[in-house]
Amino acid sequence: MMRLAMSLAIGLAVASPAAAECYADYKAKQDDPLRLHYGVAQVSDGNCSPGGAEGELGPRLAGDGWTLLNVLSTFGPEGLDERKASAGAYFLRY
Repeated sequence: MMRLAMSLAIGLAVASPAAAECYADYKAKQDDPLRLHYGVAQVSDGNCSPGGAEGELGPRLAGDGWTLLNVLSTFGPEGLDERKASAGAYFLRY
């Protein structure tokens, strides 16, 4: 019985999909006075499309008075380094 339980546990551990990381780069604005920013944020795997990321990022940004203008793209961790300098203070802030 113990052997069966161990086999099952090992099988489940091996069969579990690896957690993928998903990120989105976006543009947002604030009014009065007009301020714009470009940023990079992590989004859930279920929202790893520009449309899905918009639904997740909009409320996050709105909490700080920002309006999401658009999501430019979604990508994996391999795209973070090339966007870090452009995002500046808004790199993984939201």
